[in-house]
Amino acid sequence: MWSRRFLILLLSAAVTLPAWAFERPFPQNARRGTMTPAPYPAIVLDGAKRILSPGARIWNQENLTETPASLRGSDMAVNYTENAQGEIDRVWILTQEEASRPPAKSKDNLQQ
Repeated sequence: MWSRRFLILLLSAAVTLPAWAFERPFPQNARRGTMTPAPYPAIVLDGAKRILSPGARIWNQENLTETPASLRGSDMAVNYTENAQGEIDRVWILTQEEASRPPAKSKDNLQQ
């Protein structure tokens, strides 16, 4: 009897896992681009060499933080933000679904 209850609980948890998926909230000032890793603290964003800020954070497609040295690949679709000095301070590597959606309208885009 106990094993049957455990099995039912396990199956119901497995069925509800897709419901736990969430949409990542990107800030209003996030920009869209393509990123290629480069020797730290540099990255290549949209073909231009940019510098990561000292406290920069990079989130992968599973929303886990990555170190710049662990990144592999090129021309990854990303959302990113800059600090007041123009350094890149936050980067989100996008899933294919996120990349297929149009970027959110930021205040910068509305003024142009």
